[in-house]
Amino acid sequence: MSIKNYHAFSRADWQDLIEYHFEEIISEEELQELKALNDSISLQDVREIYYPLIELLQIHWNNRRDLHQKQNQFLQTNQHKSPFIIGISGSVAVGKSTTARLLRTLIDRLFPKLSVQLMTTDGFLYSNEDLKRQNLTEQKGFPESYDMQKFYEFLLQVRQGQSNVKYPVYSHSIYDIVKDEYEVVNCPDILIIEGINILQLPPNSDIFLTAFFDFSIYLDADEELIESWFLKRFKTLFDYAKTDSTNFYAKFVEMGEEKAYQVAKDVWKNINLVNLRDYIAPTKSRANVILHKGEHHVIDRVLLRKY
Repeated sequence: MSIKNYHAFSRADWQDLIEYHFEEIISEEELQELKALNDSISLQDVREIYYPLIELLQIHWNNRRDLHQKQNQFLQTNQHKSPFIIGISGSVAVGKSTTARLLRTLIDRLFPKLSVQLMTTDGFLYSNEDLKRQNLTEQKGFPESYDMQKFYEFLLQVRQGQSNVKYPVYSHSIYDIVKDEYEVVNCPDILIIEGINILQLPPNSDIFLTAFFDFSIYLDADEELIESWFLKRFKTLFDYAKTDSTNFYAKFVEMGEEKAYQVAKDVWKNINLVNLRDYIAPTKSRANVILHKGEHHVIDRVLLRKY
């Protein structure tokens, strides 16, 4: 990706862009409850990274609202308002869930009149049974393992302002789609969608998914760091499963720690790293903002795409 397409900001320079001085609206305890497993986030991150990001999002929100109103006047119609959609992408284990949850909480508290919903694209994975039938078990997470047509149709319905749009539920406890269970998106003002595939091009389509998003964020880090975070998360989940035989990771406990850890390394090398290099990282140049992380998940650089 060419850095020429982006304005690059150090952490300090990014913080200096903020014009508003937000009141403290979240506690350290609440923040720790929001963070994903083995991720790291602090109140300093909220002040220096996320408050300026919220201010930028507000600019985009206001522009989108004004455009919608003026277009209705031009067309002499009253088209149904569709949600302002924020997409969050990046590798597995890079901290997408933490960013998504934090943004939802901050927007909800700073702008209480707006309704905010959060979802992931995991529900559009094919079930494990379907993946096995299609011989795609080892490619779970790759573009072909998602029902991208269903995701595309879902986004289209949401964009059209339809109410109670259903999407399948994915459980991380069983690492599979939960049969006959659905969540709904019901005309929120803001919809945050988190997933590794939101910036990709659906098969047999000439429309990038980014066409449905008003703002997109990519979480970035060096491959070696992401690998260490992935393995650390695996170790934590492995330890949890020692006392829960129903947990997905219980099968790894039965292998023994040394063998299980080697399996995790192989999964990273042969699946997650390949997916990152071939399908996820190449999409980062489609994001409005790239948040780059260094050691300990600390965001050390912010890239803002030029217009």
